[in-house]
Amino acid sequence: MKITAEPRSDQWNADDFLGGPRTFTIAAVKDGAAEQKYDIALEGEARAWRPPLGMLRVLMQAWGDESNVWTGRRVTLFRDQAVRFGKEVPGGIRISHLSHIDKAVNFKVTTSRGKRETYTVQPLKEAPKPTTPQPPIEPVDWLAHAEQAKGDVPRLQKIYADAEANGADATILTAIRSLA
Repeated sequence: MKITAEPRSDQWNADDFLGGPRTFTIAAVKDGAAEQKYDIALEGEARAWRPPLGMLRVLMQAWGDESNVWTGRRVTLFRDQAVRFGKEVPGGIRISHLSHIDKAVNFKVTTSRGKRETYTVQPLKEAPKPTTPQPPIEPVDWLAHAEQAKGDVPRLQKIYADAEANGADATILTAIRSLA
């Protein structure tokens, strides 16, 4: 059983990332509550991510200012212990990776009143596409096929070539050849 310590909250908090970074797909962007301008809905999650102004500006610089473009794009979030809130350093949520950028991108982010620092976001490699399970390959009875084609040299040649291409044993190949 996985132990969790989740606060009663309708938004993601820095402490939710104590276990490490997490990657999400953006489901929608909606008008936010009074304290934050936007709520970003994350696929499969009940709670919204409410990015602070600095991270919102990173998103806008990377992806533009049309929220519908953000839907379906991916973001990796992490807890940055150095995030300040006034004189306090409670930590906060930052972006480490974004999809739909080709290379690492540097942004200027306000870290305290009148102070801006360079903040780098890495490209997020696309998730591998789920593969469709292939049905198991039924073994081919090459000799049965060859018996049916006995004396039909072009057909036997085709059966021989197919058997050889599919790794048939040398004894089977010899038997097919003998039927020609």
